[in-house]
Amino acid sequence: MRMLFLGAGGTGGYFGGRAAQAGVDVTFLVRDARAAALREKGLRLRSPRGDATIHPGIVTAGDLGGDYDVVVLSCKAYDLGSAIAAIAPAVGPGTVVLPIMNGMAHYDVLDGKFGAQRVLGGLCQISATLGPEGEVVHMGEHASFVFGERAGEPRSERCVALEGALAQADFSSRLSTSIHQDCWEKYVFLCSLAAGTCLMRGSVGEIASTADGQGVLLGLLDEAQAVSAAAGYPVRPPADAAARKLFTDTGSPVTASMFRDLRQGLRVEGDHIVGDMIARGAATGVATPYLRVAYSHLQVYQNQRDA
Repeated sequence: MRMLFLGAGGTGGYFGGRAAQAGVDVTFLVRDARAAALREKGLRLRSPRGDATIHPGIVTAGDLGGDYDVVVLSCKAYDLGSAIAAIAPAVGPGTVVLPIMNGMAHYDVLDGKFGAQRVLGGLCQISATLGPEGEVVHMGEHASFVFGERAGEPRSERCVALEGALAQADFSSRLSTSIHQDCWEKYVFLCSLAAGTCLMRGSVGEIASTADGQGVLLGLLDEAQAVSAAAGYPVRPPADAAARKLFTDTGSPVTASMFRDLRQGLRVEGDHIVGDMIARGAATGVATPYLRVAYSHLQVYQNQRDA
């Protein structure tokens, strides 16, 4: 199986690197400067699960050629347009596109470009970033990669083939038979976490330790869950219990990656994550006052940054 990973940042770099380490035919599509660094030093992983230096295939937009079986997208939502243009030459008749991006809005865009039958559902859970020398830094033991068919036979030939290819990689890989449900549950949790930590500029524990912090976090969660239920995917009890346990943990250091981006003055996915949840709520008659406050905060930040 030939896999193309767009980008070699924290997320794509870790999962693609571990897949290559396990013997999968992996190529990374990266910008020129990143390509030069990877060719010189290799893809370096720093992780509690074990450090590694890997030398996978490296291509840039100028020399991308041939069809791939799976193209994995782990880009930020605001880079989706350029990502689609970059991977288009690699998408052949038998290629499937697998986004492991945050949120849900990207599916409509990808379906419109490639056709829904070529776009799998996907998500990942990991805390990873790039270090000062371009190394992939995995923060913590947890790393999971979930994918599945959005329609038709869940255990399709192509998904079973991908399941087999990733079986030996050093992360938890799962072929889901209910990928829409899995994606919505992650979206609900991530949206609530991002909205809360960005709005309050602190970790879950710092927020939960205030007089009304737990109420705010749970209010955000309740709204996002109501939107998910209105879309036909009520959050299942285990996911609900896990989120509520975290959001009332006064010692939790957890923050959203969106908050970490905001703290560094970077562009954020506010429109794609929080804004889209609000829009979906409005379309189904679900009120989202807590989320609207958080979104206004994110819009002010983004407007100030862009000024």
